[in-house]
Amino acid sequence: MKLSPQEEEVWQTVLALNRAWTKEGNAGALKDYFHKDMVAITATDRSRLDGREACISSWKAFSDNASIHRWNEFDPKVQIYGGGNLAVVTYYFEMSFDMGSQTIDIGGRDMFVFVKEGGKWLAVADQFSSYPAG
Repeated sequence: MKLSPQEEEVWQTVLALNRAWTKEGNAGALKDYFHKDMVAITATDRSRLDGREACISSWKAFSDNASIHRWNEFDPKVQIYGGGNLAVVTYYFEMSFDMGSQTIDIGGRDMFVFVKEGGKWLAVADQFSSYPAG
């Protein structure tokens, strides 16, 4: 499916923020993509993450403890709402990383919610998980 120019702008934001922590090893750059009031539900944290700093700390802890070999996003769906100022992005991912002495290959799905503030798209919510067993 071809994305509209506005949808493509949001998708490029997702690609850039993921590139920062997966390929560039720069989780600190997420401050440019995460809203100050961002919340996240992750596969590794029991409680909801509240606020940009908590979210960055979680992404950084993972990237500091894993050696990421591969990260790919595919099949994005970008939906624009709220007069062009709210976007919901869902996509699938594949990842390979070493943690400890193990190489882990996973696939899953991710859902971000973005708001447009000050001319840029900022993530306000994220929920991701691996595929269910089966």
